[in-house]
Amino acid sequence: MPGNISVVASDSELILASRKAEKVYNDSLTVDLIIMDKFDANRRRLLALGGAALGAAAILPAPAFATLSTPRPRILTLNNLHTGESLRAEFFDGRGYIQDELARLNHFFRDYRANKIKSIDPNLFDHLYRLQGLLGTNKPVQLISGYRSLDTNDELRARSRGVAKHSYHTKGQAMDFHIEGISLSNIRKAALSMRAGGVGYYPRSNFVHIDTGPVRHW
Repeated sequence: MPGNISVVASDSELILASRKAEKVYNDSLTVDLIIMDKFDANRRRLLALGGAALGAAAILPAPAFATLSTPRPRILTLNNLHTGESLRAEFFDGRGYIQDELARLNHFFRDYRANKIKSIDPNLFDHLYRLQGLLGTNKPVQLISGYRSLDTNDELRARSRGVAKHSYHTKGQAMDFHIEGISLSNIRKAALSMRAGGVGYYPRSNFVHIDTGPVRHW
């Protein structure tokens, strides 16, 4: 796989590609995946143009384009900032979900305060996998919060007004995270461009929230 992909295009080409990208995003099964360690300065330029341009950056280099419907493995690499654990999980083998790997992810996303585990919605892992592809990074995701038991959620609500009473964290459908080397604003742009679930932006706390609930943002 290439370590770097250089995108060179004129402004008119970028606009045309952006329009094509908007059409791609209307298909909920489509995901742009670019596997590489980093983008060059052109990636930052495209990110500045907004969510549609993210799709343009992904579709311009055709060999790097893939979809969730493409029969290929899906791998996540994460660090848990509270427990110090690290995990690399191939949760989808190109034909279906791997239950043992999902179980490992469920444990990794557990409520570490109450030591309780809940089955996490696999769609959340798909969203995260797609998001990393849009951002063009395979750096580990830094997990701040995954599943929360009701007791833990109530405890956190007592401390902060930013914690929802009926949080999707309690349903195993949400996560809070950041990715080293990627700005929160760019993570947010990419997440919004997917139009898949909720997206919360918390720059003061250094994390972005995504969930598999209805499409919304705050």
